[in-house]
Parts: sequence; C-alpha cells; structure tokens
Amino acid sequence: MNHSAPALVAAHAKAPRKGWLRYSTLRKLVPYFYVSPATLLLVLLMLFPMVMVFKYSLMDGAIMKKDAAFAGVQNYLTIFENPVFWQSVAQTLYFTIMSVVFHFIIGLAFALLLNTNRVDPLIRSILRVLFILPWLFTAVIIAIIWRLLLDPNGVVNSVLMALHIINFKVEWFSSTRTAIHALTFANIWAGYPLYMVSLLAGLQGISKELYEAAGIDGANELEKFWYITIPQLMPIIISIALLDFIWTMQVFPLVWMTTGGGPIYSTEVLSTFTYKLAFSQYEFSLASASAMIILIISMSVTYFYIKHQQRR
Repeated sequence: MNHSAPALVAAHAKAPRKGWLRYSTLRKLVPYFYVSPATLLLVLLMLFPMVMVFKYSLMDGAIMKKDAAFAGVQNYLTIFENPVFWQSVAQTLYFTIMSVVFHFIIGLAFALLLNTNRVDPLIRSILRVLFILPWLFTAVIIAIIWRLLLDPNGVVNSVLMALHIINFKVEWFSSTRTAIHALTFANIWAGYPLYMVSLLAGLQGISKELYEAAGIDGANELEKFWYITIPQLMPIIISIALLDFIWTMQVFPLVWMTTGGGPIYSTEVLSTFTYKLAFSQYEFSLASASAMIILIISMSVTYFYIKHQQRR
C-alpha cells in the first residue's frame, strides 16, 4: 500500500484540474492584476484625453458646435499660418535651450563646489541648504518672488542703480526688449538644483583612484576635469538635459504668473499660446491642434531619451 502512494500522487498531479482557470495560469496573471489599477488610471487620465484632443484637432468647432464637422488637417494648416505661433515656437526654443544650458553650467559649478575638500564641511553644509532652496518653491511662489525683485521699484533696480550699472528704472517684465530674458533668468534660477543634486551624486560616485592615476601621469586639474570628470558624468548629463528640455518646453505656471505671454506676445510660448486659444478665444479645435504639435515635439525628444537609456 505504501508503494502505491507515490503513484497515486503522480496520477493526481497529471490529472486535469477542474475549475475556471488552472493554477499556473492564475500565477501568470497575478502581475497583471497588480499593475491593472495604474494601467486603468493611465488610460483614463492620459491616453483617453490624448485621443480626444487628437479627435478635436480634426474637427471644425469642437465642443462649441453641437454637430462639429470633420475638418481634416485644416486646423493644423491654420495654426501654421498664424505668425504668433511661429513667434511662440522661436521663443519657446530660446527659453528652453538657454534654461537647459545654464541649468547645466550653474548646477555643475555648484556640484563641484560642494564636492571639493578645499571648502570647510560646515560651510559646504550651509551652502547645500542655500543652493537647494529654489527647488522647494512652487512655480507660483517663484513667480511672485521675481515679480517683486524685478519690479521697477524693486531690489534689482535699486542695486543696479546704486552700482551705476543703469541710470533708470527698467521694467523687466513689461518691456518687449527685456521680458523674455527676465523670464528665462527666473526659470534658470528655479531649475538648476536638479542638475546640482544629480551631478553631485555622480561626482561622489567617481573613483578617486582615477584622479590619482592621472596625477601620477602628470595631468593637471583642468585635464582631470576634462578627461575624467566630464566623461564619467556624461550619461547623467545627457539624461537630465533631455528630461529638462521636455519639462521646460511645457512650462506654463511661471510664464502665466509673471507675464501672461505679454507684452505684445514678447514672452508667448507654446503652452500659453495653446491656453489662450482654448480659454480666451474658445477655439478648442485650434488649441487641440497646437497641443498635438507640442506632443509631437515632446515625443520626438522622448524618443532620443529612451534610446539613450537603452544604450546605457
């Protein structure tokens, strides 16, 4: 009887299981059950709105007309014929590229300062807190701070006039000559901490033996920086720069709270251009077409980011 027990167990294991699903099938489906809530939210909050915006971009008078007709690519052609759109594209590129470049320069400079042993540890701790402060503020707070600082009667004009750099009160956010530069400067100040923290982590991960070996070979500090530090940080630099480009290109609260796209479209960017089409002019079809153009540009940069991550 004891000898027949293993045979019975084996026969039972080979017998087909009754029920709705086999146990092995259920085990394969478990991971999908875990991700299903997030997938559902993704579909409802991202994919569905994207599909609806694309649909509206192909219609004439979407939302505003009860029976909106199919317009094809006419809304896109109308957008491309609008000179304000091309002005907003140029200003978006200027705003984005300048922000990314100076985010990197300032972030790397502060990261090197916080990583060096030539500065007292206590001072480095204080500087670390001060340098990261802009990251703690929301876009609304940053906009209010810089509107106060760059007010014609604000601190910046007072200091510049005291130093005899200017002899009149500059209206930084109200002049067509200075508004885009002032806005870009405010965004640079707000965004460099991301680079600083990421690059500082990268610097602390570089082996000191590389610098010691370079020193033995006769390399100076500049050569160590150029041939060791930069190549070691390059994967981090590329990743952050691509992400920063995508995020900065879509900045809306800071622009809207400081200049609103003015004066006379001098700070109009793609995000404010699209917003005004939708909620000031109620041209939801044109706004949808503009939003799809922003999406295409963002997805193009995202493609390069994904390719770079895969190569890593």
